[in-house]
Amino acid sequence: MMRDAQNFPVQSPLRFQNLASAFTPFGMETGSRNSLKAFFFVEMVLKPLFKPHLHPHLPSQSLYLCFNLFSSSIPIPISPNDLETQLRSLCQKPNSQFTEAVSLFHSALDFNLLPSWATCNFLVDALARSRNYELAFSVYRRMTHVDVLPSFGSLSALIECFADAQKPQLGFGVVGLAMGLIREMGRKSVAPDIVSYNTLINGLCKAKKLKEAVGLLLEMEAAGCFPNSVTYTTLMDGLCKDGRMDEAMELLEAMTKKGFDVDVVLYSTLISGFCNNGNLDRGKELFDEMLGKGISANVVTYSCLVHGLCRVGQWKEANTMLNAMAEHGIHPDVVTYTCLIDGLCKDGRAKNAMDLLNLMVEKGEEPSNVTYNVLISGLCKEGLVIDAFKILRMMIEKGKKADVVTYNTLMKGLCDKGKVDEALKLFNSMFDNENCLEPNVFTFNMLIGGLCKEGRLARAVKIHRKMVKKGSCGNLVTYNMLLGGCLKAGKIKEAMELWKQVLDLGFVPNSFTYSIIIDGFCKMRMLNIAKGLFCEMRTHGLNPALFDYNTLMASLCKEGSLEQAKSLFQEMRNANCEPDIISFNTMIDGT
Repeated sequence: MMRDAQNFPVQSPLRFQNLASAFTPFGMETGSRNSLKAFFFVEMVLKPLFKPHLHPHLPSQSLYLCFNLFSSSIPIPISPNDLETQLRSLCQKPNSQFTEAVSLFHSALDFNLLPSWATCNFLVDALARSRNYELAFSVYRRMTHVDVLPSFGSLSALIECFADAQKPQLGFGVVGLAMGLIREMGRKSVAPDIVSYNTLINGLCKAKKLKEAVGLLLEMEAAGCFPNSVTYTTLMDGLCKDGRMDEAMELLEAMTKKGFDVDVVLYSTLISGFCNNGNLDRGKELFDEMLGKGISANVVTYSCLVHGLCRVGQWKEANTMLNAMAEHGIHPDVVTYTCLIDGLCKDGRAKNAMDLLNLMVEKGEEPSNVTYNVLISGLCKEGLVIDAFKILRMMIEKGKKADVVTYNTLMKGLCDKGKVDEALKLFNSMFDNENCLEPNVFTFNMLIGGLCKEGRLARAVKIHRKMVKKGSCGNLVTYNMLLGGCLKAGKIKEAMELWKQVLDLGFVPNSFTYSIIIDGFCKMRMLNIAKGLFCEMRTHGLNPALFDYNTLMASLCKEGSLEQAKSLFQEMRNANCEPDIISFNTMIDGT
């Protein structure tokens, strides 16, 4: 018979450890969260042998003992108050230990020890504001899973951090919940303050949900919380960046009617919006209006206009603007120089842009990654790949780390010059410990396209497999290039397998996809398939391009099907697709 639980001898820590490790699968390291199954087994075995803990919601001390004995993480406090204190302490500046705090949070929940509503929201808010995006969302998901509702403040912080991380798709669910919460607060006569509204509007603008942002402005006014200049500036900035200048100007009018002053920040936002959307004249008018009101322009205002002038090649006016800056004691900053370099590159003057970069450095202004990338791109577009690599070396010497955009730009430059092997070497260098960069879809597509152009299908397929292994199947562009490569190599079976993959993955073939396949089958003299695809293309609402008509007409003429070729030529003209010199020559040669 089993001894009475009161008289049962307490087991040694070693015995506990041996018992737990016996049920730890595949030699899993003690201290990992997955080994909790072993802990729960220990709890189940030992529970009848000890008095139950007085707290009905807490696991027994035996389980805490087992976990804390052989866990490498921070020991879990038995008292809820100790847990709260420890979580807040780990988030204290300047020596914040956010990873440890999140680990403790999850472990506590695994043991049914739940921090208070205030502490859960404090943790989410602290993580979001420290830009620990993934950690913030993991705590948010876990707390909502155990029915701890987020506060409006923590939701606002989450929305902002998702927008800042450029992951608005993750933030949309949070936005919906925050919108619901703000309305619920209104129904309960608990009015959110202006800071809460502004934070949410800012998050909505960054996530490009401008309709909802404008709607929230109307809601806050209806709720008796009146917008301030920050509200209007945030909304106008979002509208300007989305090219919705008329709506931005309507907001400006509403703002001034309510007695708000328009400052240099707001004028700069509007000037930038007009210049970026091709309305340079309106940007200049606002600039003059601003000066007429006695508002002094700052470096941002001048940079917006300089960029706009450079984009349209008005170099004389841009130089005048730079001189005006100097006269007012405003020195060009990194943004101003980057705008000028970008303008020179777009004007096909990348060599001049290199000189400007050197001048910038001489003046003591440190180029940013964007500056270097803009110049590298301009040089590559002009075929000056050697000079582009010189800029890369300069960038590294200055302590800047090349990013995936830098590598993609250089690889494209190499592929365009037919130096695919050098592009592959550069690609492999991305995985070096010094660089350790994660290639994106554009990176892989560049290499696949370059290899397919050279007829190196096997290597292109190998790159695609590497892409899939890294968690991305690619996009329609990827498959278009691989389809073209297969058909060019006469590998019909492989091309059909790829076509099936395209459909299985939910990609919708576009006109370029059909053009590639039609061209491939025409070159293999499989005209019946090519004609069938041509008809299918039209049934899917896609209009054949001039290239498609010319390809099929040339193949029909070679086959001797002149009547069909003539019929296709007439159909092309009826479809408002004007024949070119190749079309006419094809028909003349065919007859």
